[in-house]
Amino acid sequence: MTGVQFVTDSKGRKVAILIDLKKHGARLQDFWDGLVSESRRGEVGIPLEKVKADLVKHGRLSE
Repeated sequence: MTGVQFVTDSKGRKVAILIDLKKHGARLQDFWDGLVSESRRGEVGIPLEKVKADLVKHGRLSE
């Protein structure tokens, strides 16, 4: 695959990857979004009405 290079340690084990963002930037963004989503899986959500009320209170949303 072009635009992708693996970085290896002294024993030849893959330890990192270099990705050409011009070529694969959109795919990387999708991958990153998935990682972020997975890392937040256990977080408690905030009800939509509370979010709206806070935005109105701080002048970022009109009623």
